Amino acid sequence: MRLDKFLKVSRLIKRRTVANEACDAGRVSVNGKVAKASLDVKPGDIIEISFGNNPLKAEVLDVKETVRKDEAGDMYKVL
Repeated sequence: MRLDKFLKVSRLIKRRTVANEACDAGRVSVNGKVAKASLDVKPGDIIEISFGNNPLKAEVLDVKETVRKDEAGDMYKVL
């Protein structure tokens, strides 16, 4: 799954366009490397988002195309 879509589906970032812009600005890194929005995300990847004042570090646990709102938190683990 694309990185920008994963960020939206998992609700780490509210909108896909915002996730895309964050990736283009270099604010999102996967496994320690700055990532583009088209990067393929898989379970076990570590995503770091420096968005606003508090950076977020999360590990990808599961990749699903569609998820209900209450199950979105099961897709990642905050580190």
